[in-house]
Amino acid sequence: MLTHTKITMNPLEHQIHYPLGDILPPEGEAMEVAPGVKWVRMGLPFALDHINLWLLRDRQPDAKGIPVDGWSVVDCCIDSATTRAQWEQVFTSSLEGLPILRVIVTHMHPDHIGLAHWLCERWRVRLWISATDYNVARTAVYDRNGFGGEASADFYTLHGTRDDAFLQHVRGRVSYFPTLVPALPPTFRRLMDGDCIDIGGRAWQCISGYGHAPEHMALYCPELSTLISGDMVLPRISTNVSVHAAEPESNPLQLFLQSLLRYLTLPAATLVLPSHGKPFQGLQERIKQLQDHHQDRLEEILDAARDHALSAADVLPIMFKRPLDSHQMTFAMGEALAHLHWLWFNGRLQRILDAAGIHRFQHPQGDAPLERQRIQVSAA
Repeated sequence: MLTHTKITMNPLEHQIHYPLGDILPPEGEAMEVAPGVKWVRMGLPFALDHINLWLLRDRQPDAKGIPVDGWSVVDCCIDSATTRAQWEQVFTSSLEGLPILRVIVTHMHPDHIGLAHWLCERWRVRLWISATDYNVARTAVYDRNGFGGEASADFYTLHGTRDDAFLQHVRGRVSYFPTLVPALPPTFRRLMDGDCIDIGGRAWQCISGYGHAPEHMALYCPELSTLISGDMVLPRISTNVSVHAAEPESNPLQLFLQSLLRYLTLPAATLVLPSHGKPFQGLQERIKQLQDHHQDRLEEILDAARDHALSAADVLPIMFKRPLDSHQMTFAMGEALAHLHWLWFNGRLQRILDAAGIHRFQHPQGDAPLERQRIQVSAA
């Protein structure tokens, strides 16, 4: 039985097409969205309340070289008792009596890699992932300060945060990543940009992306005209692009926007299978929407900086019009910094350290207004 959910569209969504309408796979089951491709949807205990996972019909040789029919899994969800139980339901309801043959992970964020260790051990199979994301995930699992602690609290303080409750939340996040990703498979098979993976007799091409994760891998199948986009292209929301304490002078927004250009050459009819939201068509239009979105945010910040120098904390009410809880604030601060860093690295703003020890960003001419000029964030 298929689940039907009515979701109110925003105006931009009318410019892309959802070929399945409001149909969603029922909990604990998978539904076919393309030949040999099944969609699994699992819940998340966050504001972003679900993730899409994919089963690809496959055939791989066993240890003796004998071909075995089964499935490749793309992404895993977080590790929790609920998620494991949902996977057990999927194993029973949707694998057609066949085994999992490998686990492919698009990137290292907890909702994508959290259960990789359990799936790989349960089915005695290999994890396939980019080397960068595997090793960053290892650091996050075994370094308890990877996504929180004093270093992160100091980083947010440096960028203007004075919210004691938020800073206390950040200090307490020392176990955030390992709580959701308690372990990783001890070995992996490396995915690289341009690799072509044979999955069930069909070629799937690896397309690397940057800015959201260290080395995100999307998968495109020309035969099916289908793109598993992971988090790089989402239909309803913009992908989080953040500056983190571990890499405090990065320019992830530029990396992300450059990465989006790589999908523009795919056919207009490409079916996009995102990690959040529903499968859609209209890839080129959605990329233009994302470019416009970031361009608008950059111009808003640049306009605000005409009046006074801005910290990342000052930018939050400019970029986010709704109240933010402490969990959302970490993403918001990272995203505010990503936009400030784009303007800084591209010479539109300069960074200063003020008398209070806060990093602020101002026009190179100080507070003098600049001639207004549309910011260019896409290819000419």
